[in-house]
Amino acid sequence: MDKKNNELRDFYLLWSTQSLSQLGSAMTGFALTLWLYEKTGSALSTAALTICTYAPYVLMSIFAGAVTDRFDKKKTMLACDTFAAVCTVLILVLYKTDLLCVWHLYAVNAVSGLMNTVQQPASEVAYTLVIPKEQYQKTSGLQSLSRSVISVGNPLIAAAVYGIAGLGAVIMLDLASFAIAFVTLACFIRIPAVRAGAESGEKLLTLVTGGLHFLKTNPLVLHVILFMSGVNLISSAFNAVLPALVIPRSGNGVLGIVTSCSGIAMILGSLLVTIMRKPRDRVKVIYRTMLFSLGIENFLLAFSRSPVLWCVGQLLGWTLVPVMSANLTVIMRTSIPVELQGRVYACRNTLQFFTIPIGLALGGFLVDEVCEPFMAVQASDVLPVLLFGSGKGSGAAMMMFVLGAAGTCFCLVSGRKLKQYKYTDG
Repeated sequence: MDKKNNELRDFYLLWSTQSLSQLGSAMTGFALTLWLYEKTGSALSTAALTICTYAPYVLMSIFAGAVTDRFDKKKTMLACDTFAAVCTVLILVLYKTDLLCVWHLYAVNAVSGLMNTVQQPASEVAYTLVIPKEQYQKTSGLQSLSRSVISVGNPLIAAAVYGIAGLGAVIMLDLASFAIAFVTLACFIRIPAVRAGAESGEKLLTLVTGGLHFLKTNPLVLHVILFMSGVNLISSAFNAVLPALVIPRSGNGVLGIVTSCSGIAMILGSLLVTIMRKPRDRVKVIYRTMLFSLGIENFLLAFSRSPVLWCVGQLLGWTLVPVMSANLTVIMRTSIPVELQGRVYACRNTLQFFTIPIGLALGGFLVDEVCEPFMAVQASDVLPVLLFGSGKGSGAAMMMFVLGAAGTCFCLVSGRKLKQYKYTDG
């Protein structure tokens, strides 16, 4: 046991401190959502915050992966994290001087998203380099666990600190968590070197196309990524709709509680991953868990008006997400040679995540411009009002129903396509 712990020393340091920094960043993101919704009252305007983060992430990821494979992973992570911290400081200064405007948030999020296009694949490769292969499933479960804890903690802590001390206090906590992660990575973690494209004389364009060529010749990985892009379209639309469903009916505090329930569910799922046996077919696990998640939660939130049932929906919908995530991570890490992982992960980021800004924009637009206006003119005794309620928030409930139907149909159709593939790592 001591030997195993020693093998995972760098992973534990990297995982714990980066998770702490991610918690701080998530708290700032949640607090900015609250601040922006107070200013605008629009689902689309709050969704635009995430859109501005993901748009450059999607557009530039393929090129960023090539950059990742050319340079030292540790230095790349430190540089990107530093730039992101500077952006956070800029928001704090603007807020403290009463100059903060909505467009400032959009611009800063776009720049931060650009930095994340390089940082994220570098981080993925760094984890691969410090984790023994036989520990992939366990460490994937631990990474899911930390993401789950962040999902639980960030809305509760951010809402509490925001309510008591304001946006500035939340940002200061974020910067403190960044400092801890930066010092730990710079001084106490050793990330092994890997042969880089620059050292082998490969040109940037060759590195860029290398990731695309790998996916073209590995249809299993490509089809799983495309399946997840569809899942992300629906789930990102859900994220845009949720505040518009909860805040008008129950307020910011309840939104924090409901959001935290998804994190609680993922903690349970993450603990399950760390102890579960290897499945016989990881691909089947991926699409079956998503069928359950997308089919259950959206319908329950659509037809309920109780915060308790909203929480139950979050618990049911998110428990199996870490199981899916761990199996997806194992497929990626064991299928892709480590010297190609940066550029392949970057291609994955473009193909798998390009639907997120689309889903956010679509969800916010349909709530603000279609569903809410439609529900506002309905008589009190018609079927839509009986199903989804009345007043502000009823349109969001209607949209949840649409997402539930779309998610169920998508997973059933895609599952038939994915059945031709079977993946087990032995």
